[in-house]
Amino acid sequence: MVGYDPEAKCVSTVEAAAAGSASGLVTRVLVSPLDVIKIRFQLQIEQLSSRNPAAKYHGILQAVQRIFQEEGLVAFWKGHVPAQFLSVGYGAVQFMAFESLTKLVHNVTSYNARDSFVHFVCGGLAACTATVAVQPVDTLRTRFAAQGEPKIYRNLRHAVVTMYQAEGPRTFYRGLTPTIIAVFPYAGLQFSFYNILQQFSEWAIPAEGKKGGNVKNLVCGSCAGIISKTLTYPFDLFKKRLQVGGFEHARAAFGQVRIYRGLLDCIRQIMREEGPGGFFKGLSPSLLKAAVSTGLVFFWYELFCSLLCALKSADSTTRTEG
Repeated sequence: MVGYDPEAKCVSTVEAAAAGSASGLVTRVLVSPLDVIKIRFQLQIEQLSSRNPAAKYHGILQAVQRIFQEEGLVAFWKGHVPAQFLSVGYGAVQFMAFESLTKLVHNVTSYNARDSFVHFVCGGLAACTATVAVQPVDTLRTRFAAQGEPKIYRNLRHAVVTMYQAEGPRTFYRGLTPTIIAVFPYAGLQFSFYNILQQFSEWAIPAEGKKGGNVKNLVCGSCAGIISKTLTYPFDLFKKRLQVGGFEHARAAFGQVRIYRGLLDCIRQIMREEGPGGFFKGLSPSLLKAAVSTGLVFFWYELFCSLLCALKSADSTTRTEG
């Protein structure tokens, strides 16, 4: 049901946006702790190792314990309000654009809307559209998740006003370049591999074993998330480093801080000081988050679309009988 299907004209563009928003909202609540840990790892200059006494975080379990001890349970949902705006807005725009683009391809070109290459291109373009729309919220989410104690920003309104006055409107689009560069292949690979895995499951699973469609959607989405995240991960790290530029004073409690003049300077400094492994800091929680979040997003999206179709079908039957 992900993408336009001429044989199953069930979900409209508006309904796809609603299903995308709902799936993003539910998924964000569940994966927020992994996102906070991932961001903390990505922003740490010191090596993620217990052998490095200067490193604040060494691994996932140690980070969970330290964050809980120092900041409490609510720290795992730091920045949750802007993150929810991000997820709801991103989900709506991405799935609405994806459904529209795959439908356009089907109606205007000779390509099959269910083709994996079409899903790659349309998925990438849909994600770029959604990214530009929600990038300011993503920057706010990163700032909230990155700040320690005492807090620099008291609430969302305070953060917006402070950032605008101190750093100007362009600060809300910090890290947009690596985000756009990364999000096209990342989302394209997500949709493409999800489509490939769904087709493979249709071929591999016998007819009597196809009742657990929701579980299949979850597994296919999780695998697609792991593959796409691994291939595009460094750009996510670059984005996070650039988004906290001008925010160095709030990062002092977490260890060393760096100032980057742009994407290329960020890449050069990381390579020189942290080595090739620096490009993959936070990969473990990121892969775990990608598996969980991508699987859940597709799972909930398909489920909400099925519910909408069932409601429309029931409504149509009632009208016919009436």
